[in-house]
Amino acid sequence: MAGSVAVSGAKNAALPELAAVCLSAEPIVFSNLPQVEDIKVMVAALREIGAETESEAALAGDGAGLQGHELRIAMPTLHSPVVSHRIARTTRASVLLLGPMLARCGAARVSMPGGCAIGERKIDFHLQGLERMGAEILVAGEYLSARCDRLHGIDFTFPGKTVTGTENLLMAAALAEGTTVLRNCAQEPEVADLAALLAAMGADIRSQDGETYVIRGRASLHGASHRVIPDRIEAGTYLIAGCFPGNDIRVEAVIPEHLGSLLGILHDMGADVAVHQKEFHARGGAALRPVAVVTEPYPGFPTDLQAQLTTLLTQARGVSRVRETIFNDRFRHAGELNRLGADIEVRGDEALIRGGSTLRGAVLKTTDLRASAALVLGGLAAAGETRIENSYQLFRGYEDMPGKLQKLGADITMAWE
Repeated sequence: MAGSVAVSGAKNAALPELAAVCLSAEPIVFSNLPQVEDIKVMVAALREIGAETESEAALAGDGAGLQGHELRIAMPTLHSPVVSHRIARTTRASVLLLGPMLARCGAARVSMPGGCAIGERKIDFHLQGLERMGAEILVAGEYLSARCDRLHGIDFTFPGKTVTGTENLLMAAALAEGTTVLRNCAQEPEVADLAALLAAMGADIRSQDGETYVIRGRASLHGASHRVIPDRIEAGTYLIAGCFPGNDIRVEAVIPEHLGSLLGILHDMGADVAVHQKEFHARGGAALRPVAVVTEPYPGFPTDLQAQLTTLLTQARGVSRVRETIFNDRFRHAGELNRLGADIEVRGDEALIRGGSTLRGAVLKTTDLRASAALVLGGLAAAGETRIENSYQLFRGYEDMPGKLQKLGADITMAWE
């Protein structure tokens, strides 16, 4: 594969930012919004509770697809604080509506989140913080039900790093009475991008180090315009793709500092990667060295790139080790890569990859979003034809990956059944 590929907007930034629409009666205009399934589901959920969309980026028909990368969306009245299981069952992002709905109208009923099958993804820290802010929360069947008179400010230290927990409490605090101090917050760029949107909406939000936020609650927020940051996970996926033998890929519209940990690992592997102001250039063919990798919260190596890097490590000479510390069941792709001829042994939270394997096509089945991308990379590196079943997962977070890869010269087609 050779050529240039442009990175789309970050799904994991856009999802909480769409949830923030609940905090204001005035329109929010988004640009660089990725056209992926999780975004479509979130917009459908917002429409279900009262959001109005318009302009060339409004949803077509019943909300089946976004038209363009811009969206003007407003919540003049939050007429139903209930997000149904029908809407939310495919994505974990539904829980992000809990904080802003409580802050806006004092009530919320949210379906328990769905999404990828990658182990436990607890929301305890979300609930602890909201209860400290004055919410009464009941878990009943498939739903979380919450109510309050008005949320009030707190001084709260997260017991552990949580991206969505940080985002939920940031949004809740924006309309809470008094001052909220949130400590040990997640430092991911997507959290900072949400904070930037909230500030543009009129929230009084300050942070000096990214780990502590001080939010002085407002009575109301106003509309704003916001451009979603580039998707660092998509950028990392194509950067990794460029490191496979025979490939020469330029990855455009990136923020290099968001991928410092991956760039460091690829350097240690001996990959041929050049970093420019808004572009990566990866050329395959260099002899790759094995490495030891541990997934960690940002700025460490992201769990969402673990599967893709594991695929590349099958081509490094020697034994690599990848330890997964974020989720407890995120090596399901290993068995599928072994079907291609890889030599991967999973021992608890660690995978041993004996590299140098010759990959050959096979029929694979994916279980989650990032594993889907890893199997696509494996299939492209393998001799012969690879078929990936359950591939709808891919489209939850990658905008038109088959089309982008085809433009790079990949032989990849969709075979809908």
